[in-house]
Amino acid sequence: MENGRAKTGAAQITANEICMEFDAISENEGLARVVIAAFLSRIDPTVDEIEDVKTAVSEAVTNAVIHGYGERGGRIVMRAHLSEEKVLSVDISDKGVGIADVEQAMQPLFTTGAAKERSGMGFSFMEAFMDQIEVESGVGEGTCVHMWKRFGVGQDEPAPILQAAVWNRSGRA
Repeated sequence: MENGRAKTGAAQITANEICMEFDAISENEGLARVVIAAFLSRIDPTVDEIEDVKTAVSEAVTNAVIHGYGERGGRIVMRAHLSEEKVLSVDISDKGVGIADVEQAMQPLFTTGAAKERSGMGFSFMEAFMDQIEVESGVGEGTCVHMWKRFGVGQDEPAPILQAAVWNRSGRA
């Protein structure tokens, strides 16, 4: 490490983070996708890596809009941190209704929405496209979905368990 920068081949990566807050409306799901893709662009990820992260972020934002707030509206916060080691951590949080049983909610095909409208695969997609996911929720307090992905890991090389920083609703923990 030189001057707070880690060397990775010819390019040096510095840690960086963003935080944005937006209305919990479905149109802003696209905004979150574009912002996270732009944030990652400086590390030159593959198209597949970008699409994986965009899909996971999209699912988390959609869950906050539909299940967290429903018709009453509210605000969503997206925080992202990219470490010098090319580990992305993303938190999508809301102050909506919360999840009574997180374990049940994370089961494939489980949905609190109408069966014809929702597939119940949001958390499954997040888990499939990211290296690690954790969900914190309290009924009446809201939900925070923490997700991590390491970039530049070879296909035959497993991603290590991530020890990235986790934010809570009051700031970084």
